[in-house]
Amino acid sequence: MPWMRPNSVRNRNLTRMLVDLYTSRKSSVILLFAAVLATASMWFYVQRVLIPQEEKDAAERQRPRGNLSDLYPRWLGARELLLHHRNPYGEDISIEIQQGYYGRALDHRRPNDPLDEERFAYPVYVVFLLAPLIRLPFHDVQIVFRILLVVLTAASVWMWLRTLRWRLPLVEVSATVILTLGCFPVVQGIKLWQLSLLVAALLAAAVACVARGFLLCGGALLALTTIKPQLAWPAVLWLVVWAAADWRVRRRLVFGFASIMVPLLAGAEVLLPGWWRMFAEAIQQYHRYTQNQSVIEVLVPWGFSGTILAVSSLLASAFLLNKLRQEPADAVQFGRATALVMALTVLIVPMSAPYNQVLLLPAILVLARDRTLFLPRSRLRRFGYVAGAYALVWPWIASLATDVICLAGFQEFAFSVWWWVDLTTFIFPVFVFALMFLDVQTSLSDVTVPQEGCAG
Repeated sequence: MPWMRPNSVRNRNLTRMLVDLYTSRKSSVILLFAAVLATASMWFYVQRVLIPQEEKDAAERQRPRGNLSDLYPRWLGARELLLHHRNPYGEDISIEIQQGYYGRALDHRRPNDPLDEERFAYPVYVVFLLAPLIRLPFHDVQIVFRILLVVLTAASVWMWLRTLRWRLPLVEVSATVILTLGCFPVVQGIKLWQLSLLVAALLAAAVACVARGFLLCGGALLALTTIKPQLAWPAVLWLVVWAAADWRVRRRLVFGFASIMVPLLAGAEVLLPGWWRMFAEAIQQYHRYTQNQSVIEVLVPWGFSGTILAVSSLLASAFLLNKLRQEPADAVQFGRATALVMALTVLIVPMSAPYNQVLLLPAILVLARDRTLFLPRSRLRRFGYVAGAYALVWPWIASLATDVICLAGFQEFAFSVWWWVDLTTFIFPVFVFALMFLDVQTSLSDVTVPQEGCAG
């Protein structure tokens, strides 16, 4: 009957809404459960498989193990300089650092002793950031700093989402935060009290401030990232070039950078005259005793092939970034450009430790958001996207499998396959950079770029 139609339509619409709501909630529950499971499996793997395996190997090889905190050399150097006016780059401090870090001073006559001498190899102005902690016992410092790293890393997810103009439902944001805190680079960084995670959070905050128009604040935070210059210089260079492209409007970024950088350098010179020469020597020694290489050099170790590829990646990225330097900070393209810079940093800096891969976070978010740019295109791009996604999730799959083996009672076998999680460690940054490069290139070549899910 005609007078019944409106009710039937409303009933169908209500039924559809209830089904959609149920499906949405079911998907949200599954997403959160998967994120929690992946994170729990990674932390369990590190705590119950990786660390016991390393302890067993160290005992068999008589390799020393102390607090193994990457914060300790910086904290001890800061304490001795500020409280006792001792040179943190000195040989005596290096021996004290080794005694705390490894449990004893290294003896290179012992073939199984670590090569990394764990010297104070940071700019001396890092002591200003650590000054509030120098009067605390190091055990308390570790607790405070670990909490700080967890909070800042979680906050950096939100900051990058704001920078990239990507608005996600609360459930998806929560799942992203949980997965970030459960990925191997972050877990390793937290367990080692690594300053790389602090620098990554400062970079996220600096770029977020720039994207919101707070250029002075962004520049000031950017200056603080230079406590680890090898990770900071690509972002600093990119943002300075970006500021120079519209100097009248963007010069406050450079002024903010200088307002912190100049006092840091001046204060460091007052504390330790001629420190920069000691720092340069410490860096040379660091590369000598660690023989550290970039990710590309690890993957392509033949002659100068890795260096040539690194330079080629840098030049190709510079070509694209030059086209984007005019983009305003609140544009989606600015976020893409910055994500490309972060991915390039992980690829070319002479540091291949997994914890530095936390800088890939903005690129991963961009690729997740812009996936529609790849799916309709060539099979090669689709393959690269699928392979990159597999390389991303593989460590969680491997950690879960290793955990099951360990819990099933085959602990020795679990120890023997600890390396499963590491299988995609070095290839993953290559996929992320290549896909991010194609993403930026595609967005420049397309007349209209799909921006679903984005604001601005």
